[in-house]
Amino acid sequence: MFNISQLNRRKTRLLNVLHARLATRTRAQVTGFVSQPEPRTVGSFARGRQLVAGNYLFAGTLLHAPEKGLWEIETPDAAFAGELHGFAWLDDLAAVGDTAARHAAQSWLWGWIDGFGKGIGPGWTPDLTGRRLIRWINHAIFVLRGVESEQSHAFYRSLVQQTQFLSRRWRGAAPGLPRFEALTGLIYAGLALEGQEALADPAIKALARECQTQIDAQGGLPTRNPEELLAVFTLLTWAAAALADVGRAAPPEHLAAIERIAPTLRSLRHADGALARFHGGGRGIEGWLDYALAASGVREAQAGGLAMGFARLSGGRTSVIVDAETPPTGAASGNAHASTLAFELTSGRRPLIVNCGSGSSFGLEWRRAGRATPSHSTLSLGGYSSARLDDPDRDTGIEAMIDGPDHVPVEISPVNDGIRFQGGHNGYAATHGLTHARTLELTNDGRGLAGEDMLLAMEDADKRRFDRVLDAGQLKGIRFEIRFHLHPDVDATIDLGGAAISMALKSGEVWVFRHDGIHELSLDAGAYLETTRLKPRGAQQIVLTGTAFEYATRVRWSLSKAQETAIGVRDLQMDDPYAELED
Repeated sequence: MFNISQLNRRKTRLLNVLHARLATRTRAQVTGFVSQPEPRTVGSFARGRQLVAGNYLFAGTLLHAPEKGLWEIETPDAAFAGELHGFAWLDDLAAVGDTAARHAAQSWLWGWIDGFGKGIGPGWTPDLTGRRLIRWINHAIFVLRGVESEQSHAFYRSLVQQTQFLSRRWRGAAPGLPRFEALTGLIYAGLALEGQEALADPAIKALARECQTQIDAQGGLPTRNPEELLAVFTLLTWAAAALADVGRAAPPEHLAAIERIAPTLRSLRHADGALARFHGGGRGIEGWLDYALAASGVREAQAGGLAMGFARLSGGRTSVIVDAETPPTGAASGNAHASTLAFELTSGRRPLIVNCGSGSSFGLEWRRAGRATPSHSTLSLGGYSSARLDDPDRDTGIEAMIDGPDHVPVEISPVNDGIRFQGGHNGYAATHGLTHARTLELTNDGRGLAGEDMLLAMEDADKRRFDRVLDAGQLKGIRFEIRFHLHPDVDATIDLGGAAISMALKSGEVWVFRHDGIHELSLDAGAYLETTRLKPRGAQQIVLTGTAFEYATRVRWSLSKAQETAIGVRDLQMDDPYAELED
């Protein structure tokens, strides 16, 4: 039996199919652009070369098929197919820009028109159509060079048909990033194509409304996913620039959203220029964040406090970013992680303490594992998470996050030698009667981070629940672990007879982890999850293990640069993000 949400999704799919077929009956004769936005998408030269060589890496799956074109390979899953039909790979081929890359782009673009241009296939959704239109328009000069007039006519005809589809179906895109993609694509096409100008104005107004409803006062999204926020910000700056190119100004609500988001993204930016990895988001393509911020023209930084629920501490060349708010709920929680009070630390160009990241591209078990509290640099109770996953949706398989903390008090204040973060959450109160409180103090020079984690039974009801859990365990105490996940490039060794752990970064910096000596310290195997990789990367994690017997349990620890580590380190070594494909 179908529930209401399943019926709505089925209705959405049927409407997409219907309007795709109707749109492809459009016979409007368009032979060029009224105006063409300057290409603003950023592609990867290395990835483009891999595509030309027949290495198709999408959604975490690599297919090596140099003898086959893009539409001849068998797609392993919906995520892989979505990346093909979204045409973001056209940015990578344009980044290469040579004859071979152009021939591949032309072959695959007109292959899509021949195979799917009549309104069939998985690419006819509002968000994928919007993403595809932006790339086709951006790279029109690149793909139209040297083609026959018949191909040129087919290109423009398909653009108009996809634009007509978007004008009818953008409302069918889910609120958030999918709808921003659909509306930006419609604005691009409406402004650029002959005879489609009338479609731009409704899309411009609709995008302004989405800015008001989806971008909160902190400049954040309901999903609290930093990489998704960057994607939305990029789309908004592209749409504003496209309007400026034709002598029009974006609505005030649109521009105000850009001005709110930019300072938030700066707060979510680590010292190496990458994003903090929380709630399903990754670090972002190298240089993407800086490019987007520069293109926006907004120079303001966050005035203080939280940014989309995250706290940022910085000193010297060190950045610390903490998840300091309740996790997303409801429809926004499909990719949410149980990461409250987890933190990441980056020194210069090198991440040191990280979260494991999203395992969505490695299958269901990795996806679930990546969302659990033990996959984050924070405290968990015996492997227990601070929030739980609901039963998977029968149609989509998505698991919403439930039973998470609903009270996360936070205070950020200056101290004599730096800045202090204090926060707590009640995610374990209902199950164990315990509140987790965390204090982090970063020195002004960025050379030291002092931490304290406490487990507290605060109220009488909490103490009674704690006693019941203790009795049920035959007074053996409640086991807890505090994890510090290390980036795979960190070389860690146990030092001082097991009392400390030394960590060497590729920059030559050495950091040392110490603790109060009361609890058990170990260096265990871990994993680092990246959607651009074929498999999880092996890593290490520092684990402090203890047992709570009392109403108050305290653990103190510190991370500090070794004394011999210089204040300034010349870190010139470059990493190859696609080296794995060449192994």
